[in-house]
Amino acid sequence: MSILRGIRKAASGPGAALGGVLTTSTVYGPDGFLDVENISLSRDRAMKLSTVNRCVEVRSCTIAALPVYLMRESTKERLRDHRLAGVLWGRPNEAMTRFDYERLMQVNLDLQGNAYAWVNRDSRTGYPVELIPLQPDHVTPYVALDSSLWYIYTNPRTGQMFRLSPADVLHYKAYSLDGIEGISILHRAALTIQTGLAAQEYQRAMYKNGGRPSGVLTTDTDIGGEMTVTKSDGSTEKISKKELIRREWEKIHAGPGNGFRVAVMDHGLKYQPISVSNSDAQFVESEEIRVADVCRFFGTPLHMVYAGKQAYSSNEQNAIEFTRFTLQPLVIQREQEDSDKLLLPRERAEGLRIRRELKGLLRGDTAAQAAWYKGLREAGVYSVNDIRALEDLPDVPGGDSRYASWNYGPLSSFEELSIIRALGGQAPEGE
Repeated sequence: MSILRGIRKAASGPGAALGGVLTTSTVYGPDGFLDVENISLSRDRAMKLSTVNRCVEVRSCTIAALPVYLMRESTKERLRDHRLAGVLWGRPNEAMTRFDYERLMQVNLDLQGNAYAWVNRDSRTGYPVELIPLQPDHVTPYVALDSSLWYIYTNPRTGQMFRLSPADVLHYKAYSLDGIEGISILHRAALTIQTGLAAQEYQRAMYKNGGRPSGVLTTDTDIGGEMTVTKSDGSTEKISKKELIRREWEKIHAGPGNGFRVAVMDHGLKYQPISVSNSDAQFVESEEIRVADVCRFFGTPLHMVYAGKQAYSSNEQNAIEFTRFTLQPLVIQREQEDSDKLLLPRERAEGLRIRRELKGLLRGDTAAQAAWYKGLREAGVYSVNDIRALEDLPDVPGGDSRYASWNYGPLSSFEELSIIRALGGQAPEGE
C-alpha cells in the first residue's frame, strides 16, 4: 500500500470542508510570536552555521541511538515477544532503519518545531505495522468548532487535503504556546543565528579582500579626467582615471590568494584603511559568545560542539546534565506519545509502557555508583530488589530481604558486652 493511498483510506474526510482553525501558526502567523523585524531564517541557511549543524546532529543522533523497550510497569519486566517488535526494534517502514527514523523525527523537531509520523495500522486488528514520517510543512494541527483535534495532511503533489485522526498521528512538539503546535528553535533563536551568519559573511568578505579592511587610495597628484582602455575582447571603453586605479588595485590585492602581497605605490599614491581589523573587532571573543548563545538555545554543552575549555571532569558532568535536562524531557514526551498511540487501550490498562534507555548516559562514574549501591545495601537501607528497581530490572526471588553487617551497632552494646565478658560470660543479675 502506498503512503498516499493509505492516508487516503485512513482519512476521516477531505480537509477542504473544514472551518475554524485555532493554532499558533494561524493566530500568530507562520513565524509564530517571534516575527522580529521581519527576520526570515530558512532551515538550509541556518544549518550552514556550524554550531547549529553540530547541535542538531548531537541531539538527533543521541536520541536515535537510545535503545527502545517495552516494559510492564508493575513488575518492571521487559517484553521482547510482542506484536510491536517489528516497529520498535526492526524497521519502522520499508525505507528506514530505526536509527534513521528516530534521527529524522528529531531533526524535524529541532528545525521545524514539530515532528509527525503517520501510524499505518492493520485494517483487521488495528495494530500498527508502519510508522511513516510526514514532512511538517505538509501537516497542520486543526481544532474544529467542537474543540476536537485533527491533523490536516496536504498532498504535496496534488494539493488535496485529508483529515487524519490524532490517534493515527504521532506528534512530537517543541516549546508551545497553545499545547497544540510547537515553535521551532530556529524561530526562537533567529536573531542569534542571523548574527552568526552575518559574521560568517563578514569573515568571508575579509578573506575575499585578502584579509585586509577596506580603505582609500589618496594622492596629491591630479587624477581627474577619463582614459580609453582596451578590454580583453578587443573593444574599448572610456573610464575615469580613478576607476582605473581602483580596478587595478583590486585585481592585484583582492581575493584570498592575494592576501598580504606587497603593494608598490607610484604617482604619490597612499593607502589609508578606514575600517577596523579582525583583531580590533575582537572577532575571537564575539565568536565565542555567539557559539555559547546558540548552544544555550539547543541546550547543548560547549564541549559537544568542540568549543570551550572545560576540564575532563567538567565535561563529564556537563554530559550528565545534558542527558537530564535536555534529552530526558524529549524522551519523556516520546515515551508518552508512543505509549498512547501505539499500544492498545487494554495494553495500557495492563500497565504496558514504551520506554527508552537513558541509564547508560546518566552514569558518570560506574565504580562510584556501584559503591553507593553496596553501601546502602550493607546498611540495610536497600534490598537487592530495591536496587534492581532503580535500574529498571525485574525482581528476583529472595531479593526483598534486607541485610546489615554484624560488625556495626550502637555504642551501648559495647558496654553491655564488656560487662558480660567481665562476669565470665554470664549476664548481670536481674537481666
